[in-house]
Amino acid sequence: MIVLTKMNGERFLINHNQIELIELIPECKVVMMNHDYYLVQESEDEIIQKIADYNAKIMDIHRTVQVVDRRK
Repeated sequence: MIVLTKMNGERFLINHNQIELIELIPECKVVMMNHDYYLVQESEDEIIQKIADYNAKIMDIHRTVQVVDRRK
């Protein structure tokens, strides 16, 4: 989930997998799969970056790096 800010300054969490589209009217209108929508303060680039950061974080949760020194 990502954090967005409504036009009144209220912050909220949104499931980015449920976003159907983002309309670029003077503000960003985030339209959900159920056709509810939110007008948010973030730009489209900020929303895309938040989604990319979240997805990168999720992909790395189960990765572990193990370094084995085989020079001996």
